[in-house]
Amino acid sequence: MDSSDGDQEMRISERLPDRDFYMDGDVVGISKRLLGMKIVSNTPDGICSGIITETEAYAGETDRASHAFGGRLTQRTEVMYREGGIAYVYLCYGLHSLLNVVTGPAGLPHAVLLRGILPLEGIGIMGGRVKRSINVHKDGLGPGKLTRLLGVGKSHNGTDLKCNGLLWIEKSGLSITESMITSGPRIGIDYAGEDAGLPYRFLLDVVQVEREIKKAGLM
Repeated sequence: MDSSDGDQEMRISERLPDRDFYMDGDVVGISKRLLGMKIVSNTPDGICSGIITETEAYAGETDRASHAFGGRLTQRTEVMYREGGIAYVYLCYGLHSLLNVVTGPAGLPHAVLLRGILPLEGIGIMGGRVKRSINVHKDGLGPGKLTRLLGVGKSHNGTDLKCNGLLWIEKSGLSITESMITSGPRIGIDYAGEDAGLPYRFLLDVVQVEREIKKAGLM
């Protein structure tokens, strides 16, 4: 590795959130704080990234919408019980990989589903994955679309998001305020009974985010 590679590694490391960021037991709060951060994937095709624009909180054993509700500890949910700051990736309907961020201390199976990004780096690579030019305002909206653009799959399950390796999250430098965030019920969880109405889904307007990206000189 030459000196320029080392300098870049250092710059990325400086942008990584502190480990304590993921240890907070307030999964709703973390869901909001993840908005405006950058998710980066390092694939054989190259680096791809996007600004996180939509999240959903899942509050572990007490949340009827969570895979860990009632203390379900299975081969699939085991990763949720690990220390926060790793990826929980599972297949939805056997087709779409969904990417979650495990949060909280070990033994507290909280997770945040990443539902939307505004594509930032690797636009051409993303276009190759969908076999057309992408629409940056639309093609990253939806948890299955997000993972397809980033090249994320089941092989990323358990990946450490706290270091720049295969998949990581870093600070973007964008100024995201509470007034920019809207909230509402999560999507596709009618089975969760009264918990289906919890306002655990958080969104940023992608056009507004794009303006902030341009202000910050990231685009």
